[in-house]
Amino acid sequence: MMSKFKEALERGKEAREQEGKVRNEKAEGVDFGAQARAWLNDVVVASLEAAKAEVAGEVTVEMDTAPRRQAKASTPSIRFKVYRKRGMEAVGRTFTVNVQLSGQVSVSSPGMVAREVGNIGDRTDERFSTLLAELIEDAAKGT
Repeated sequence: MMSKFKEALERGKEAREQEGKVRNEKAEGVDFGAQARAWLNDVVVASLEAAKAEVAGEVTVEMDTAPRRQAKASTPSIRFKVYRKRGMEAVGRTFTVNVQLSGQVSVSSPGMVAREVGNIGDRTDERFSTLLAELIEDAAKGT
């Protein structure tokens, strides 16, 4: 299951790198909020969508990619939830991906120490996708 997920991430990563080169050229002179939102879309949303497709039968990945109150925020964020169903009950956690003014990106959840997953200047998704794989494995185990 996880090897399919990682293969899908690699394919998506290659496509995003090509798109990212064009976006980076256009993004010069763009404000921080726009760069942060572009990073969240290119790295986080793409990784979440790939994960959602790969683990659909075992674990559910839901995301809130465009909270209206943050559409123009200088430090945008994305929330997502990873869970599996046990009978009638959905057991899981909600996570928030935050972009700090320094450009650092972290993932946090209630009861979890925030984990750094990169910088918006780095277009690779390796650190975020590795953490996402861990969160999915934890949800599949029911922890």
